[in-house]
Amino acid sequence: MIGVSRSGYYKWLNHKETTSEETNRTLLKTIKELHTKRKGILGYRRMTRAVNRKLGTTYNKKRIRRLMRILGISSIIRRSRGYCTKTSFVNIEENILNREFAAHAPNQKWCTDVTFLQYGRGCKAYLSAIKDLYDGSIVAYHISKHNDNPLVMETLRKAIEINSGATPLLHSDRGSQYTSREYRMVTTQYQMTRSMSRVGKCIDNAPIESFFGHFKTECYDLKDYKTFEELVYDIDDYIYFYNNERFQEKHNGLAPLEVRNKAVA
Repeated sequence: MIGVSRSGYYKWLNHKETTSEETNRTLLKTIKELHTKRKGILGYRRMTRAVNRKLGTTYNKKRIRRLMRILGISSIIRRSRGYCTKTSFVNIEENILNREFAAHAPNQKWCTDVTFLQYGRGCKAYLSAIKDLYDGSIVAYHISKHNDNPLVMETLRKAIEINSGATPLLHSDRGSQYTSREYRMVTTQYQMTRSMSRVGKCIDNAPIESFFGHFKTECYDLKDYKTFEELVYDIDDYIYFYNNERFQEKHNGLAPLEVRNKAVA
C-alpha cells in the first residue's frame, strides 16, 4: 500500500466504531428517513423535535444541525404570498379579533378562510379551513371544485359537529360566503361571535394565512397534481401531519392536537 504504513493499515482494519460514531450513524439514518418522509420540509429545529420524538432521546439542535449539514439537508423556505380576498358589502362585521391572536382555551377563537388550488390542465379546487388559535390545530376543513357557499358552510358544519357546544369568536375576511345570509344565520344559531378583517388587511387574519402558506410550501408546491383525487389525498395527509406530527417550539415541542388534548384532559 503506497503511502500507508503496515501498522497504520492494521490499526484502520481493526478499528472498532465508538459509541459516538454509532450514535451518529443512527441519527444520520433517522434524519434521512424523516427528511424523505416529510418531503424536505423539516428545518433543524423541527428535525430535532422529530428525531427526539422518534428515538425517545434529548439530542440538542446543534448536533442535529451539524448532521443535517453533513447530509446536505436543509428545509424548504416559505416566502410571503400577500393574497387578499375581495370584499363584499353584505352583513359586514367589525374586526372584533383585532389581531389578538392569543387564546386561553380551546374553541375560544377560530379563524377561517378559503385558498385557491389547481390540478390537471387548469382545473380549479378550493380548500376551506378553520383554525383554533389556542393550539393552532385545524378543527375542520373541506375541499371542493367550487368556491361557493356550500364549501364554507360544510366546513362550518364539520367544525360544529366535531366541537359540540363550542361558541367561539369566528374571524374571517369579507368574502361573499362569510357575508351571506346563511353564514350569518348558522353562526347566530350556534351563538358564535362573528369578526371580520378590515378591507385589504390580510394580516388581520394572519394565523389562517400562515397555515395556508405552510401547506403550499410544504406540500402543494412540491408536485403537479393530475387529478382532484390525488390533490385531496395529499391535503388529507398534510392536515393529519400538521395536527398530529408538526411539533412546534412555541408549544414546548408538542403537536397542535397534543396541546388541545392536554387542555381538555
